[in-house]
Amino acid sequence: MSELSMMVTITERSKLTTFLSFYRERQVPVQFISLALGTASNETLNYLGLERSDKCVFASFVTDEKWEELRRGLRRELQIDVPGMGIAFTVPLSSIGGRRELQFLTEHQNYQKGEESTMKDTKYELLVVIANHGYSDLIMDAARGAGAAGGTVIHAKGTGMEGAEKFLGISLAAEKEMIYIVVHRDKRNEIMSAIMRDAGMASKAKSICFTLPVSAT
Repeated sequence: MSELSMMVTITERSKLTTFLSFYRERQVPVQFISLALGTASNETLNYLGLERSDKCVFASFVTDEKWEELRRGLRRELQIDVPGMGIAFTVPLSSIGGRRELQFLTEHQNYQKGEESTMKDTKYELLVVIANHGYSDLIMDAARGAGAAGGTVIHAKGTGMEGAEKFLGISLAAEKEMIYIVVHRDKRNEIMSAIMRDAGMASKAKSICFTLPVSAT
């Protein structure tokens, strides 16, 4: 499944609408957006003529073909190579829970699921759960029951949720939580299954989960 990646875009908060429109026009409607702060020093901000470094972080899902299209557009139309505009990068997915969830996240992209990817000599993966706001305890209870340790919760807002009706047969709330859990590769499937069983689409949490390879811990 190495041809499908999570694309992360980080830019100034004032450019949120510009980037969101850019992705929607290129049929990448499903985004998960979090607000953040940059770490640039006051000296750097003064040099660039900027005030506080408020950021937004986009998480999307793209095929290799779509990424190449977006990368060209980001450089040509949004001048992302200019310092201060932002950065975009991709991380290959190891696995994703559920065929319908996969179709929802890759809508409008020509993607055929192949073999799930694994990196050699890695013992851990980052399990990411995207769920409706307020259900992180339910998710962590399910994960711990299957052998996971602690997790980290990030608040986010989802866009393009109207596609959920088509692929999942349900509506999804815009307010989201993203839970990051580092899991042992041997326990990955058991933990994902527990989350999907107790906090999946049949529950109020409406969780979608996937994993990213971890090269070292």
